[in-house]
Amino acid sequence: MEWRHRHVIDLDTWDRSDLQFIMEQSRSMDELLDRPIKKVPALRGKLVVNLFFEASTRTRVSFELAEKFLSADVVNWSASGSSTGKGETLRDTAWTLEAMGADAVVIRHGAVGAADYLARKLRKSSVFNGGDGAHAHPTQALLDLYTAWKKLGDLDGMKMAMIGDVLHSRVARSDIIAFNRMGVKVELSGPATLMPRDTHALGAEFREDPRDALKGADIVYLLRIQRERQEEGMFPSLDEYHQFFGADDELLEFARPGALVMHPGPINRGVEISSTVADGAQSMILGQVRSGVALRMALLFVCLGGANQ
Repeated sequence: MEWRHRHVIDLDTWDRSDLQFIMEQSRSMDELLDRPIKKVPALRGKLVVNLFFEASTRTRVSFELAEKFLSADVVNWSASGSSTGKGETLRDTAWTLEAMGADAVVIRHGAVGAADYLARKLRKSSVFNGGDGAHAHPTQALLDLYTAWKKLGDLDGMKMAMIGDVLHSRVARSDIIAFNRMGVKVELSGPATLMPRDTHALGAEFREDPRDALKGADIVYLLRIQRERQEEGMFPSLDEYHQFFGADDELLEFARPGALVMHPGPINRGVEISSTVADGAQSMILGQVRSGVALRMALLFVCLGGANQ
């Protein structure tokens, strides 16, 4: 198929064929990761800038590895040590990067819409959203989808239980869109204070009892609990959260036998997930990390025209 996305800002305009295509491309890239020499010349001569205004480990390193495995030239632009720390606007930063010849910019920013703003200001560069505020994290959702698709095959008709802080999660919003488009039913659970008012508008159903959400689930997706939410009084304590919503062996029994356990990381052991589940046979957490490299390689390849070279 002809790829129609220059940028990866969110997944609102992606259809099932787009998702299926990028899954297939990711599988091809995944095979490269098993080679003794992982580097291929697909994006030789392309310049990619990683522009992170928020701290990140998995997303930043995953993108950097993906870029280097495709032989792109890579610049890691730290906001704290750049002109943005001296008051330079995002618009001027963007134009500076493009004037330097950047073919792509990966951006993580605390403001909702930052990636979209950057994409509208850049005339030639592709923009990849590494997370903007509580809005979207499309590459995380795509790597989650790829992880499940690689393990389970056709996802149509399956069920995912998502447990945790949906209200503040950009991962949740993007995952719900991606999994819904592939025919997966999503049910949510967690403290009512950490849920949007209208979960149906997100494309998911809310279950007050996490055991109800897990019944028949093929995928159990656990969202990271930010400790400041407890300090804000949004739930009584971390121990109580784990008691009612934390994924342990007992709670996991309500899902289908062999259900996949996923988490975007970093995990809080003893809060949203127990060590026995995080390190257990059903855990796909490290698989998600590997999928992240393959998926981001696929996105960079198709958006930067590697398929047409």
